[in-house]
Amino acid sequence: MSLWGGRFKEKASLQFKKFNDSLPVDYRMAVQDIVGSISWAGALNSVGVLTDAEVATLTEALQELKTSVEQNPEQILESSEEDIHSWVEVKLIEKTGDLGKKLHTGRSRNDQVATDLKLWCKEKGDEIYEALVNLQQALLDLAERERNTVLPGYTHLQRAQPVTFGHWCLAYVEMFNRDIGRLKDTLYRADTSPLGSGALAGTAYPIDRQVLAQNLGFRSATLNSLDAVSDRDHVIELLSTASISMIHLSRFAEDLIFYNSGEAGFVEMSDLVSSGSSLMPQKKNPDACELIRGKSGRVTGSLTGMLMTMKALPLAYNKDMQEDKEGLFDALDTWQECMEMATLVADGLKVNQARTLAAAQQGYANATELADYLVSKDIPFREAHHIVGEVVLDAIEKGLPLEDLTLTQLQKFSSKIDKDVYQHLSIESTLDKRLALGGTSRLQVEKALADSQSGASDSLNAQVVGAPGKVQSALKQVKQRLNATKAEITSVRRAKMSDAQRIFELVDYWADKGEILPRSLDNIIHGIQNFVVAEVAGKVVGCASLYIYQSDLAEIRSVVVEKEFHQQGQGKAMVQYLMEYAHQMELIDIIVLTYIPDYFAPLGFANIDKSSLADNIIEDSEPSPHKNPDDEVAMLYSLNKG
Repeated sequence: MSLWGGRFKEKASLQFKKFNDSLPVDYRMAVQDIVGSISWAGALNSVGVLTDAEVATLTEALQELKTSVEQNPEQILESSEEDIHSWVEVKLIEKTGDLGKKLHTGRSRNDQVATDLKLWCKEKGDEIYEALVNLQQALLDLAERERNTVLPGYTHLQRAQPVTFGHWCLAYVEMFNRDIGRLKDTLYRADTSPLGSGALAGTAYPIDRQVLAQNLGFRSATLNSLDAVSDRDHVIELLSTASISMIHLSRFAEDLIFYNSGEAGFVEMSDLVSSGSSLMPQKKNPDACELIRGKSGRVTGSLTGMLMTMKALPLAYNKDMQEDKEGLFDALDTWQECMEMATLVADGLKVNQARTLAAAQQGYANATELADYLVSKDIPFREAHHIVGEVVLDAIEKGLPLEDLTLTQLQKFSSKIDKDVYQHLSIESTLDKRLALGGTSRLQVEKALADSQSGASDSLNAQVVGAPGKVQSALKQVKQRLNATKAEITSVRRAKMSDAQRIFELVDYWADKGEILPRSLDNIIHGIQNFVVAEVAGKVVGCASLYIYQSDLAEIRSVVVEKEFHQQGQGKAMVQYLMEYAHQMELIDIIVLTYIPDYFAPLGFANIDKSSLADNIIEDSEPSPHKNPDDEVAMLYSLNKG
């Protein structure tokens, strides 16, 4: 069914229809389109366009359609509809008749597709965020295993100075950490809802777009309707972030391809990520890394294509923008797949420590140490540099490493060279001198890797002193930062009926410990609308509820988080979510009855006299039998206090 045929006398040609239709691409946004439609139905209800009964009917039908799509998204491709919006509307009309035709009131496909795409980007962004963190963790694990392994460092693909393999791993951890920062920035800017912007001039109905945005999970609504429907900055930014990250992945892959070569022989790839030759039985090819390297061009090509598509488009929406999704979907899928493959590569990598050490000892990688030694003997660095160059030339002619030259041979070039020079020419000395923050010394790598549970932020700028076994903060700092990043892969949302059993398990566990009051599964099911849950990587790890006593008063209850996820901010995030929700409902006061007032005080709650609370509140919040009732504290937060 066409959504726009009334103005036309003839049907579009089949050739044009095939050229024009976007369903084979945008069908991936079906769930987002349905979610947006449910929220739009609620918005229309708020301005009197739809009745409560009509919204209930539409919501039920849309929820059924959403479940069907989640179970079998490929069913959409069997349709001949123009785009995903047409498909959803047609299916809705099939279920609800003429009522389904009312849903598009005040809405355009322009603000609809912009909203769908932003919702999709937010969800895909969360998956990519997690993949980046997992890749960093794999590199940290590899760095831990190989933190003492000596590796020749290169400039111009010539051996330069020795480093450690752990130091090499941490270089990529830093690169991917910047990618995480770029992704977070991009997703923050994308977190605004275009819905309600209409075709270009805004909707004609007095809908509260801020509430609509929050219902959809956006932090706010867009501020200009022209910009809202024609903005694709989030697409370009995601493609840019993906392209930069793919360059990092490509460099990672290229390093390993070289290290894996017969000429280097530094590493061996796992059989899980390698292939063989159809002709040469001895071959073991690093195909995973070669494909990662190759796919980087595909992703950067999508960025270039999108930039060219948008470069001269007038306001507002133009059909050119339909080209935004195919490249974006492919690029982000490719980026995620490459990160997952790189993680598998890192997990299974074997390092030939003898080979890497032998290579580091060759190529006069300790020449800089000899120059530094001469500087310590009051020779200017430029003169020392020249002297060492002559020493290296002589060593090459003799076929000897620097440390094998005799003292007499060395003193031909400078009388200031003494027998203490040899302690400066060893691999260990070369490595261990790099003590400054970010250096390749074993101590610094241990600092980045070890003791991940102690605080690292205070030591980021600390000077490195002490024995390797006592000062542990270079690997520690990176692990701490990674743990903090993992904690951010958290979302708080309103609870669904399917969460009831999990909420019951969490509440029951902590009630059994005497931390909170027990609640039956039946009680939770009947009060599910009062609950929010915290999710980490799709797993519900915490819950909290807001119980309303009267029009101006509510209580936050049952704030619990799975033990494994304590001290990661989930509890605070749920409480803040409920406080914002209470504010939206125009409640005035929120109370808590708690044994841990120090937890709520930083959130703005202040102690009050428990006896000032109504009897029904005290009775309803009867103290735990496992606790001393005198230890329970009543606290209050006033939403209108300023």
